[in-house]
Amino acid sequence: MAAPPPLVSPQGARYELRELPAYAPFAWLVRGWDDFRAAPFASGFYGASFAAMGWAILALYDFAYQYVSTLAGAFLLAAPFLATGLYALSRDREAGRKPAFLASLAAWRENLGGLGIYVLVITVIFLVWARASLVTFALFSTGAMPDLKNFLAKAFSLGNIEFVLVYFAAGAMFATLVFAVSVVSVPMMLDRNNDAVSAAILSVQVLARNPAAMAVWALLIVLFTVIGLATALVGLVVTMPVIGHATWHAYRDCVAWGDDEDAAREGVSRPA
Repeated sequence: MAAPPPLVSPQGARYELRELPAYAPFAWLVRGWDDFRAAPFASGFYGASFAAMGWAILALYDFAYQYVSTLAGAFLLAAPFLATGLYALSRDREAGRKPAFLASLAAWRENLGGLGIYVLVITVIFLVWARASLVTFALFSTGAMPDLKNFLAKAFSLGNIEFVLVYFAAGAMFATLVFAVSVVSVPMMLDRNNDAVSAAILSVQVLARNPAAMAVWALLIVLFTVIGLATALVGLVVTMPVIGHATWHAYRDCVAWGDDEDAAREGVSRPA
């Protein structure tokens, strides 16, 4: 398929969407692992933060599972900021600089407005998703809200196949929506200081341009997340940072900015 003509962002920057092979996400993971090894302490800090939030959710479920959705919402609020630090570390390496941990902690301040709107949108989607889950339970459950053990028994029981199909179909729909608007949007907001709306639109364009690669990428994210969960969340210390670093490389591979190419021809680096 021929590449489309250069597009122009709302900020006036020229860009093109690259078409990548389906196996491209594996290269992103390799480069993400390289970034992790280059800054193990800094990357591990962010991974430990993801794991700590997971442990907090599990601990809360033991005695107050009705508040889990609130804590999960807080996780959604924190996750973009944590991931922004990982993108900043990868950006440092790409620019030939030593990854700066302390600077990465405040990377979100580079585009507070855009990230704030993004977090708000994701939180709204999460709240709608949570409400849809409650409606599903109400339609298919005759008792009170189940605890975690009873929920898992219900979810993986063939006797509740209608509930399983509806619950996971609704979850898949919302997850696909979140993935579509966020697959490269946060790295773009950090890199280009764009607003959340234009970043989300470009993210959807990337997904439409590379459906096979994005499908493989989504499956790899799920796989790495499951590995992290299956190791009592300890694995998240590694898997989440690697995914975060790889997401930066996914963004840089999928989107070619005109000023980057101009700077490369002139032998200079674009300021971060």
